[in-house]
Amino acid sequence: MQTTVRKNPTTSVALIIPARWGSSRFPGKCLYPLAGKPLVQHVWERCLQAKNIARILIATDDDRIAESALNFGAEVVMTSPDHPSGTDRIAEAAASLQNFTHFINVQGDEPLIEPQLIETLASTLLSDPKIGMITAATPFENPQEAADPNTVKVVLGNSGDALYFSRSIIPFHRDAHDPESSMIPLLHLGIYGYRSDILKKLVGLPPTLLERCEKLEQLRALEYGISIRVIQTDHRGIGVDTPADALAVEQLLLEKS
Repeated sequence: MQTTVRKNPTTSVALIIPARWGSSRFPGKCLYPLAGKPLVQHVWERCLQAKNIARILIATDDDRIAESALNFGAEVVMTSPDHPSGTDRIAEAAASLQNFTHFINVQGDEPLIEPQLIETLASTLLSDPKIGMITAATPFENPQEAADPNTVKVVLGNSGDALYFSRSIIPFHRDAHDPESSMIPLLHLGIYGYRSDILKKLVGLPPTLLERCEKLEQLRALEYGISIRVIQTDHRGIGVDTPADALAVEQLLLEKS
């Protein structure tokens, strides 16, 4: 099948989907069949619906993923197998592209990603040259969900930039009985946008103490003084981390179709 190379000369934003085979809980999940298609194909097709993206690539280090992606028409870039994070993989892929000022990172296990959210991140990046990095967050459905260490929490400052990300509940409510002081953090969604110079700078910086402690690579940016704008949305993407997640997402896809 011929590769689909999307070209939109009206924007300078490229979208890259990092896709790797290795996963401690679900090896090969990017190729897991959901409603008749590999998981990563659902992600790619949703990204194609975003109107202000000039080019979309799948970045992988695995020949099986590359072959599958080429078969369903995606543009593929092969990257090193030694990258410690998706951001590093994105940066290598981005370095192979010319004349792009901004990049969007959509995880390869987000088959229900909302195209409009992608558009919002891209347009916000382009409209404000001061924004070097951007992500998204949504309200938790209930306080109990926020207590799960597998969910990443973020609290914002008045500027709309992230103050901190954590797997713990933040902030601590010293006067929990006072409703005016109560605050529920937002659920962080795993989508990022970068200005090209910030992406290059970020992957050149060594890992930080907070990043290693929380196992959250976005804390590296905050520790080095790189601000992260947070777009608030009602969208709740469902990432596929386990086979059980895949079954739940497949049911949703079948219902939508």
